[in-house]
Amino acid sequence: MSEFRKLAFALALAGLLPLASGAIAQGTSVAFGSFQHDSTLPIEVTSDQLSVAQETGKAIFSGNVLVGQGELKLSAGTVEVIYAEDTEEIARLMASGGVTMTNGNEAVEAQSADYDLKSATVTLTGDVILTQGPNAISGERLVIDLETGNGQIDGRVRTILQPGSK
Repeated sequence: MSEFRKLAFALALAGLLPLASGAIAQGTSVAFGSFQHDSTLPIEVTSDQLSVAQETGKAIFSGNVLVGQGELKLSAGTVEVIYAEDTEEIARLMASGGVTMTNGNEAVEAQSADYDLKSATVTLTGDVILTQGPNAISGERLVIDLETGNGQIDGRVRTILQPGSK
């Protein structure tokens, strides 16, 4: 668990982040308004190293990988670029090694992520935590539809909601 995650949950559990309610469920649908995104925008990748395998059509970026596409930002230890078999277009980005994805005031941390450009979905797995402003939700698997901003989080889901001001 990252230091950010440990601190967020420690503060919430210690009562320093007041809770409007806490919910525990096996699967929860969530709206990700600012995660709506144009997946046709150019993708910029920076890293410490790049390995290309012509025979498999894969490129592997490693070491402090930063991926940007419009407002969507992703950082990870390793990102594998997989090209479509019939074209030279990017089909998927597979990120691993501690993934952080941000868009607007929302951020997600997970162990790995699979960004399918054709379906415009991102599937994050392993100790997933989503923060939306002061609210947080965690689970084992999160699927986000970047075109609609809708998502589904599964696993042992835990939600921390901040009370609204009246």
